[in-house]
Amino acid sequence: MAKNKRSAGVSILIIIFLFSLCSLLLGSIWAYDQVSTVVFNRFGDPTSELSFPQKIKLSLELYIKGDSLFYEPKISTDEVFFQVENGQSIYDISEQLRAAGYIQSVDSFINYLIYRGYDRRIQSGKFVITDGMNGIDIARKLINPIPEKIYFVVLPGWRAEEIADALVYSGLSFTPDDFLRVVRYPTQSMLPEGFPELTSLEGYLAPGEYYLDREITISEFIRALTQRFAENINGDLKTAIAEKGLTFSDAVILASIVERESIIEEEMPIIASVFLNRYEIGMKLDSDPTAQYAVGYNEKQDTWWTNPLSLDDLNFDSVFNTYIYSGLPPHPICNPSLQAIQAVAYAADTPYFYFRAKCDSSGKHEFARSYEEHLLNGCE
Repeated sequence: MAKNKRSAGVSILIIIFLFSLCSLLLGSIWAYDQVSTVVFNRFGDPTSELSFPQKIKLSLELYIKGDSLFYEPKISTDEVFFQVENGQSIYDISEQLRAAGYIQSVDSFINYLIYRGYDRRIQSGKFVITDGMNGIDIARKLINPIPEKIYFVVLPGWRAEEIADALVYSGLSFTPDDFLRVVRYPTQSMLPEGFPELTSLEGYLAPGEYYLDREITISEFIRALTQRFAENINGDLKTAIAEKGLTFSDAVILASIVERESIIEEEMPIIASVFLNRYEIGMKLDSDPTAQYAVGYNEKQDTWWTNPLSLDDLNFDSVFNTYIYSGLPPHPICNPSLQAIQAVAYAADTPYFYFRAKCDSSGKHEFARSYEEHLLNGCE
């Protein structure tokens, strides 16, 4: 009898335990349903790539701490730019946003990215952040595969056709042919105020990094490059050029030659002195890059700068080829860096008339006073 009573007691305890377990489970399901409903209404649907435990964890985190995502930073200007580098981790991006004051909590921002599946969709590029945007707005901005700003680079020594080639895949709204047409036949209205009249914009398209509106017009694009050029040129530089007995346009032409002839920046003022010395006595400049510019695109080498030059190339009949014609080319042969223009303005005072590459593949040059000395500098 006692044994039966004990068995009945155990059964009752089991039933109570199972009932409590079911109640706890049902309560948990109800609580999660309530939490997930609130989180869904505030933050949207979770990505289907999450496991159920991940959904529970992230939903609870956002339910408890997600208020920080609605913080709206005060931005003093109309807009600021935020850069995401290729391969940058979501933690680094989030910490960068927090340090800039655009979000309050790194953990909440990361939780939201993972919850929505945005952590795998963030794009590299430069994004615009405006006043009134909160963390959710910023997260959505970062997954836009078409950033508002186009990153575009003009390398020192590029000729206009190389800039045009880079435009093909830039995402900008005008064509390379449109660009080259303007470069070759510029109108004064496209140039910065006070800019001289030019027959070509070659040489005046400042190298550097640009962040441009995707819908920028060809006129605005040209003005951005020429304005950068104008901003780089101060009064002291113009005075130094005038003291050399050069017009400013002559100095830019010489700088374009120095740019293409130089590999080591420190040598630019010495190389500039060589061409100035030749120019002052009426000696032909005999510059390989001018022949390269004249010859143009080399299909076999897939370059605008044929190397090495053949005898036919050196004898190519063009007013740009300084092996054939004395004096300066009609306009610059490339778009020189500010350093190359400064090298002409502040050229070293040397007796050199010749130079050639050193034989050690260092990129440096041997300089000579006479042609005989120049020959002795040749490689054995």
